[in-house]
Amino acid sequence: MGSRVVVLTGGSSGIGRAAARAFAARGDKLVLAARGLTDLQKVAADCGGDVVVVPTDVSVRTQVDDLARVALDGFGRIDVWADTAAVMAYGRFEDLPPYVFDKVIATDLLGPANVARAALRVFRAQGHGTLILCSSLVGHVTAPSMSAYATAKWGLRALARTLRQETRDAPDIHVCQLVPGSVDTPIYTSAANYAGVVGRPPPPVDSAERLGAAVVRLADRPRRKLSVGAANRIVEFGFYGLPPVYDALVGPLMYRLGLSRRPAPADTGNVFASTPRSDGGPARNGRTAVGAAAAGALALGAAAALALRRGLRVR
Repeated sequence: MGSRVVVLTGGSSGIGRAAARAFAARGDKLVLAARGLTDLQKVAADCGGDVVVVPTDVSVRTQVDDLARVALDGFGRIDVWADTAAVMAYGRFEDLPPYVFDKVIATDLLGPANVARAALRVFRAQGHGTLILCSSLVGHVTAPSMSAYATAKWGLRALARTLRQETRDAPDIHVCQLVPGSVDTPIYTSAANYAGVVGRPPPPVDSAERLGAAVVRLADRPRRKLSVGAANRIVEFGFYGLPPVYDALVGPLMYRLGLSRRPAPADTGNVFASTPRSDGGPARNGRTAVGAAAAGALALGAAAALALRRGLRVR
């Protein structure tokens, strides 16, 4: 496969940064975009070669359109556009300031819409292209203290499916959705926080590199949806198959596994502007360390819940 022209929005950290490194290792030409120029330049240096960096806020449509023009002016085409840009806010819906909720929606839903609009315009003109939208397991289930993020990711899932329906007339245009579970990225510690404690990815946690490789895999062999996470299917089963049990358990599990005990003052995090990020955080447990145990516990809970649903008493 020859080198491709790849645009990565959200390319300064986490999954986007890992994907950039993976694409660069393949010899692809990169256009990296995110809000923070300094972080973009660091990733570009890691990737080596002639990497174009364009500071871009995906929630601003004109900036996304300008990004597309820079890519076309520099390389003449865009073969792949992967969007991993996202922000997060923790806290009960009634405790989130409305302006924080709205900005999360603007970045995590209207941002991908801006990306899709710009990418599809280019793909239609050139007759081919692959759009990869990074969703989340929280786009298929819900969890307390994550109302803004979940609302945006559910909307993104609807957008992706609609775009696939609307591009059926163009067999060489692909719209793909990546669905990560928990991933070790800075989004949790950079999030706006009105929960009182620092957030963290609930186990089992995948590395950003694993998800970056998944982005490249979708670019190589486009498919509608790629779910990456040891517990994704189990959690979705509980959400759709046993909703009363899921709703009863998700609150305590979120408090124990998705929130740390480290106090955090009310803060907007990086929702409105790029801030210094640090990888890692409180009690991050990888797939190999706790994946089997977590999956087993979830499966046991699902079995008990199924027994309850059938009218049996479980002690």
